[in-house]
Amino acid sequence: MLSVNNLDLRFGEKYLFKNISIQVHKGNRVGLVGVNGAGKTTLLKIMAGITNTDDGVVSCSKYFSIGYLAQESTEFFSERTLFAEAETAFAPLLALQAEADRLHEEMESADHESEGFQQLLLDHGEIMQQLEGSDIYSISGKIEKVLLGLGFSREDMEKPVASFSGGWQMRLKLAKMLLESPSLLLLDEPTNHLDIVSLTWVEQFLKNYKGSMVIISHDRTFLDKTCERIWELSFGKIDVYKGNYTYYTQEKIERRAIEKGAYDNQQAKIKQTMRFVDKFRAKATKARQVQSRVKQLEKMELIELSDEESQIRFRFPPAPDSGRDVLKVTGLSKTFDQQKVFSGVDLLLNRGDKVAVVGVNGAGKTTFLKIVAGEMEPDEGNIVFGANVKMTYFGQHQAQELSPQYSVLETMSFAGEDMTITRIRSLLGAFLFRGEEVDKKVAVLSGGEKSRLALAKMIAIPANCMLLDEPTNHLDMSSQDVLMEAMAQYDGTIVVVSHNRYFLDSFVNKVLEVRDGNITMFEGNITEYLTKVEELEAQEKDLKTADEKVTDNGKAGSSEGVENRKEKKRLEALKRQERSRRAGPWLKKLSEAEAQVEEFETKKEQLETKMADPSLYSDEKGWTDTSKEYEECKRHLDRWYAKWEEAQEKIDAIDLELEKMS
Repeated sequence: MLSVNNLDLRFGEKYLFKNISIQVHKGNRVGLVGVNGAGKTTLLKIMAGITNTDDGVVSCSKYFSIGYLAQESTEFFSERTLFAEAETAFAPLLALQAEADRLHEEMESADHESEGFQQLLLDHGEIMQQLEGSDIYSISGKIEKVLLGLGFSREDMEKPVASFSGGWQMRLKLAKMLLESPSLLLLDEPTNHLDIVSLTWVEQFLKNYKGSMVIISHDRTFLDKTCERIWELSFGKIDVYKGNYTYYTQEKIERRAIEKGAYDNQQAKIKQTMRFVDKFRAKATKARQVQSRVKQLEKMELIELSDEESQIRFRFPPAPDSGRDVLKVTGLSKTFDQQKVFSGVDLLLNRGDKVAVVGVNGAGKTTFLKIVAGEMEPDEGNIVFGANVKMTYFGQHQAQELSPQYSVLETMSFAGEDMTITRIRSLLGAFLFRGEEVDKKVAVLSGGEKSRLALAKMIAIPANCMLLDEPTNHLDMSSQDVLMEAMAQYDGTIVVVSHNRYFLDSFVNKVLEVRDGNITMFEGNITEYLTKVEELEAQEKDLKTADEKVTDNGKAGSSEGVENRKEKKRLEALKRQERSRRAGPWLKKLSEAEAQVEEFETKKEQLETKMADPSLYSDEKGWTDTSKEYEECKRHLDRWYAKWEEAQEKIDAIDLELEKMS
């Protein structure tokens, strides 16, 4: 158990912590929440022993180990491989194993009758007893399980740590901490560098974790699935709620309502008593009653209303009118260093579509968004915006392009020229720039503050199509709420890369999955998409199992023929479903190509008939226009024939692969 006792900390006149006392017991799973600047990270550092306090403020039980994962940390300078670095999480066990091996070698060459040999035997036996209750023999399997779960591939295992980006190195640090299995995990924004697939794996891992944990996160779904109590840090105090984040939000409303009711009742009673005192104060016959009422007031323990964080509301201005088709992507392909990111992407977005782009890290989500935004050139394909489409883009580099000499307020004023100062301040407040903070120069802002300002600046520009890459990074939950509500009410088109499921679920109606070089569209929100993915994965697993069963049944002989036929029918149904999933996009392209080929074949025949008419030769302009139209029709026909052949080849390849599985 760990406890924090009577923690007081203030900067100037502002209390960061005001007489806080909290405990973490065995098995506790705590979500630590509060607005940016409330002191969440500082409290976690104090609990981890990184930030010093007075003696006795933090205490913990004997043999109580603590693991702390910082939100941002320095890069690894290790010369080890990924696997070897992860293996250092078991350094104490490996050291014991090495010592046991050393003692064993000494025993082999020692005199078995000597006293030294007996001591070696005792030392070796003691170490082996310690190793007996450990997981020394399953270390490799555990390391692979955690690294693969966090998104690393088997090919990554022997790569040097220094070759990985900062985000992947943060995953490695999380992996080492999970492998170390301390009594208490202190995790500060552990989901920041995870994609949706890795995020769901970490959730499941933490559900089964036997130790305690305190987690800071702005991902409500993550808190809901991993925590069973919430600590709310606000105005230097902590309120404890025994439930997950959803319970906390509901319970907080109920507590505030009860508190307000008790406060109102007490205030009404005080006013009634004071009226009696004021009315009869001068009457001798009522003196005793007046004194009694005054004493009641003096003894009364006054109820104080809890401080409330200021609530900010923001709505986008109406999106400028545009055509029905907002964005059309055809034949889009991109390759880096001979590695295909995606190819043959066809996509059509309509006015009002709100699309989440998802996929594992490195799949190509940001690349796709940059290409659509015109920040990067594709290898092949076309991107066409519809009539009157006004696009804005928010990417990570936007923060570096802000002019350092301007203040926050000036930056926003230049961007939102048609916005009033009140509206600009309201928007800045939604992104955590409040009061005098709007007068800060961009040059002195932190990286997170610059990122928030760049996002606010983009939103201030009137547009009907917004492209956003991880817009909720550096936003606390209240700011996420503001942005989330505004996006739900926005009548334009949104394409957003994010792993924040709660945020996305509130407004998206389509999901674009970037996976294995393909981009696939799913109807519905993130929850519906994940459910569909789970169903497809379960079908694939059933398909594989069914294959194995059919093979085994065939070997067993013909006595189980009836069962085999049933199994075969089920297998065929699963294969049809698998074919629909894998070949579905290509079947759609094949159908479209066939329709276009038929259309241009008909048009070509009509033009040929027209050109066969001798009277056309006497009309020079008519002949020229018809010849030009004929050549253009042939070019279109050739292109659609090529697309038809490509789609048919892909479908044939998929059918052949499925046939080999049978």
